[in-house]
Amino acid sequence: MFEKISKYWWCQILGWLTYFLVNAFVFSSTPNTLYYVSLVVLTLMGVISTHAFRYLVRRLEWETYTMDKQLLLFFWIMVGSGTLLFICKYLIMRFIFMDEEREVDDTFRGLISAYILMTIWWATYFIYHYVERTRAEKLDQLTLQATVKELELKTIKAQLNPHFIFNALNSIRALVDENPQRARTAITELSNILRSSMAAEKAETVSMEKELNIVKDYLALETIRFEERLVVTYDIDPDTLTLQVPPMMLQTLVENAIKHGISKTISGGNVMISSHLKGLQHEITIENTGQFVENPRNGHGFGLESTRQRLSLLFGNRASFEIRNKDAQMVEARVLMPIL
Repeated sequence: MFEKISKYWWCQILGWLTYFLVNAFVFSSTPNTLYYVSLVVLTLMGVISTHAFRYLVRRLEWETYTMDKQLLLFFWIMVGSGTLLFICKYLIMRFIFMDEEREVDDTFRGLISAYILMTIWWATYFIYHYVERTRAEKLDQLTLQATVKELELKTIKAQLNPHFIFNALNSIRALVDENPQRARTAITELSNILRSSMAAEKAETVSMEKELNIVKDYLALETIRFEERLVVTYDIDPDTLTLQVPPMMLQTLVENAIKHGISKTISGGNVMISSHLKGLQHEITIENTGQFVENPRNGHGFGLESTRQRLSLLFGNRASFEIRNKDAQMVEARVLMPIL
């Protein structure tokens, strides 16, 4: 039964009950039956007046008002409900206590007392709704941000897969006429990569081990294309294999190293993939032969920007990504992420 009582009515009941008890046992000097009856009537009138004015302000949709209009509304409902409560008290004194000789000072104090009481009531009401509305708006904002974040991640993933597939198909196309047997092997490797990438699509992060397996399949495919021109080395700390990383991120950076480093060098080059713990962070580096010149028109922009976006969406400012020329022959891409 009590579960059906709203917070508003709980506040009304407990608030006015407190008012009754304080006046009955604290401020009363010589209470009698008539005093308690009048106090009950006055308490009920307090409930009725505040509830009536609450109904009025809700009909006026005060939440849509500007702050200055809300303050003006607060003043008038305080005056209105306070005056109504005072009139009820005056009538009780006049007709129940038969007090016909009330002094002006007593009347003034009674009016001020009613205004103070209503000020407390309405201040509590407005502040409560302001806090609740602010909390609801904050929750809505966080929900919206989470939704936008999820949509952005899905959009980035949806862009990554076609980007990768087109490059892989170009590798296979180069083998079809030259060596059909190797082309069939390349198709098998591509099938493995696509199967792994589709599984990774379902999660925001995957283990480093799973991500590394995708990269190894991709590099196995590229090794068929480049043969001895491509040399791959790994420096992987086993403790990092269970750590979580964004899906397809490592593959994107390795693909970027192949496309813009190795493929542009006649003699080919080296790709080195490292994964280590650095304090409370997971450090991943990809080094490749070549020189980095950032230019979105040459294709660098998409892979690097998608990496930055995903790291920002998943980790905020706790993660970082940079790519630079390590020396005159090597490019280094470096990712730092918090350990998950």
